[in-house]
Amino acid sequence: MPSVKQIQVTFDCADPERLARFWCEVLGYVVPPPPEGFATWDDFARALPPEHQGSAFACIDPSGVGPRLFFQRVPEGKIVKNRLHLDVRVGTGLVGEERLAALEGECARLVALGAVRVRLLPADDDNESCLVMQDIEGNEFCLD
Repeated sequence: MPSVKQIQVTFDCADPERLARFWCEVLGYVVPPPPEGFATWDDFARALPPEHQGSAFACIDPSGVGPRLFFQRVPEGKIVKNRLHLDVRVGTGLVGEERLAALEGECARLVALGAVRVRLLPADDDNESCLVMQDIEGNEFCLD
């Protein structure tokens, strides 16, 4: 059986484009080009039935290495903690105060984009520090 070559991470959300653009800023991702035959995503959206307009959006890693992120509108709001979350790796290879400084710097940048700082998980005998955060729709993620 061949191995999987790519994955896509899908988010259920209320406002797909807004959340996608937030994650573009967090990860340095970009909005992919609109489908063939459409000059813009707005042109594409206008071609859809009204009930499908604004129902989905995506962002991609411009290097092609990271997974595509797909955002789909769902009617229900977020109620409980995520069973899956993203770790945004900003402190890889750093330890102690240097790691904390990198996490805090990135946290400040993301809070300015609308993220919420939840709590610091301090270093222990097994793990370095990480920061638990929420995106603009309340989805948990970690700065690691």
